[in-house]
Amino acid sequence: MTIASTAASAYWEPFWSQGRRYRQLDDAENRLLEDRLGPGHERPALDIGCGDGSLARRLAQLGYRTTGIDCSPSAIALAAAQAPVPGHDPIWQCMDITTDDPGTLPEPAYTVITCRLVYRWIDDKAAFLDRVRHLLAPGGTFWVVTEIAGRRPATDPLQSLGITPAQAELLTAGWSAVHTADIDVLRCYALRP
Repeated sequence: MTIASTAASAYWEPFWSQGRRYRQLDDAENRLLEDRLGPGHERPALDIGCGDGSLARRLAQLGYRTTGIDCSPSAIALAAAQAPVPGHDPIWQCMDITTDDPGTLPEPAYTVITCRLVYRWIDDKAAFLDRVRHLLAPGGTFWVVTEIAGRRPATDPLQSLGITPAQAELLTAGWSAVHTADIDVLRCYALRP
């Protein structure tokens, strides 16, 4: 991988420690998540780049045994400080998925792996996707939410946040099932091996 754990943490830590927050889950995204993933039935889920923990908590509310990871210690502290999800509170772990040993995760494989607003920031996307495939249980779902290039006006300062068509093609290559749904500037992907 091209990002060192300390480099990723050094970049993201100031954002979280200074109180920066990102786009919150909304009703439309929650409905898509529920429709594509269904009830958890105590199956394991991994939220990569969990930030403040909102998606990991949503997975826990759906009944998944959830682990939320982020390379920022402040993000993990923020996620852990939220009110617990009765009976399903996620496990929080400070970890850089691109460089740290996946053997330190609490499960060897996950039924659901989520990656919300993170894929765009991964330098070595092919290596990242290989790592995800190794962590995904047979028949599992990789849920990716990312911004798509060209959906914001050219004058918008956040216009460059979207992934390119080539990056989207890399993301969807090699999966047996690819389902997408759009929510304004975002595209939600449900990918199955």
